[in-house]
Amino acid sequence: MDPLKPFDANMRLLSKVLDLRAQKAQVISANIANAETPGYSANRFDFEEDLAQAINTDKGFKLTTSHTAHIPIGPSHFNAITGKIVTVKDETGIGDKNSVNVNQEMIDLSENELLYETAAQLLKKKMTQLNYVLSGGQ
Repeated sequence: MDPLKPFDANMRLLSKVLDLRAQKAQVISANIANAETPGYSANRFDFEEDLAQAINTDKGFKLTTSHTAHIPIGPSHFNAITGKIVTVKDETGIGDKNSVNVNQEMIDLSENELLYETAAQLLKKKMTQLNYVLSGGQ
């Protein structure tokens, strides 16, 4: 067994999380930029549930379909996660039909930024450990 294989999987996962978090930041930023645009519908970038499902699938049993024409149950690996954009329509019935809530967008942006920074720090730590091992512990 390759001793670096689990280590590499963690690095690939963290890299994927950084990519997805960056995409989420772009969607949130677009919402904030269009907060004053009449008729603009806010978007949400969702990937967390799919990612959690793929990670749990990688650890345990995998659900499969019995025929190739069946709808897939979910992503089989975290690399297959692309996220999905969901449009939020204005349901208040008042105003300019813009569904952006700037306060909520700022909260979402802050949360996403914290999670992005956490993943970046974890990836940096993994790379530092790898560098330490490759340099012979010096």
